[in-house]
Amino acid sequence: MTIRNFCILAIACLMSAAANAREAAGAAPPVQSGPPEMVVTLLGTSTPDLSERRFGFSVLVQAGGLNLVFDAGRGAAIRLGQLRMRPSEVDAVFLTHFHSDHINGLADLWMTGYLGAGRNGRKMPLELYGPHGTEKLARGMMETYQADATIRFADEPSALPASRIAARDAAPGVVFERAGVKVTMFQVFHGAEIEPAMGYRVDYAGRSVTLSGDTQPHPNVEKFGAGADVLIHEVALAPGDIELTPRIREVLAHHTSPEEAGALFRRAAPRLAVYSHISRLPGPRGRATLEDLVKRTRTAYAGPLAVGEDLMRIRIGEGISILQMQDNF
Repeated sequence: MTIRNFCILAIACLMSAAANAREAAGAAPPVQSGPPEMVVTLLGTSTPDLSERRFGFSVLVQAGGLNLVFDAGRGAAIRLGQLRMRPSEVDAVFLTHFHSDHINGLADLWMTGYLGAGRNGRKMPLELYGPHGTEKLARGMMETYQADATIRFADEPSALPASRIAARDAAPGVVFERAGVKVTMFQVFHGAEIEPAMGYRVDYAGRSVTLSGDTQPHPNVEKFGAGADVLIHEVALAPGDIELTPRIREVLAHHTSPEEAGALFRRAAPRLAVYSHISRLPGPRGRATLEDLVKRTRTAYAGPLAVGEDLMRIRIGEGISILQMQDNF
């Protein structure tokens, strides 16, 4: 079975030929056309691994005319560019935790967003939400890159407000409400030494998307993912011959196995379950395959499932449709 054949295993409906042709041109879709809908694009589906095919974890959620980015791993701004979207068009960024593969694309997204302020760039500070420590992170970034902001302000004074970050340390609960879009943060568990760690649920016009964040199986993911249109969950696996070795067990203990994710999907019953932040640990004979991932998930879950790839786009309306843009860049 090829990656293309099992990448989309089951969806609520197929995208029409006209929509395929329109989106294959590469432009980001209009969010509000006809009945209210949400559009989810996986900007990056990997881990700290250096990969030109899979960038660092990041998800774009479009709803109510807003562009919301959840985590900003390596290459997030590049993926937005491939969607023909400027980083300045991002309305807010939400962080799950502070591991490098979730934030090392944030500075790029922020600074590229204020280039050309007053013309095509962002005119106001970047809105940034996350758990305790987010404000400290933003202050450090602004101090680190102060020279860039100073130089650009000298060239174009209107850039100054846009060169700031409006950060907020948020507690679990509703952290954002605008244009009918509600974002709720919930706590997860990524390990005793990796706190805080959060997940998110986005609600709009009766549609919903839940993002697990990096976590062990957690009841909050099941709670906030129950009945969601789309549940995006992390996963980690290794070849069977090394899964029981001490170092691999230590890594896997911070994540969710395919069997555990499958059991959670079965209980939460989303309209579509999606894997992202896919960690395939290497062994002496190579990495676990995506076929292994699907096979192991299917021991516990038989419902709609998609294995995420970068630039996979998911439309949520009366039905759910998927377009994979990997061949279009």
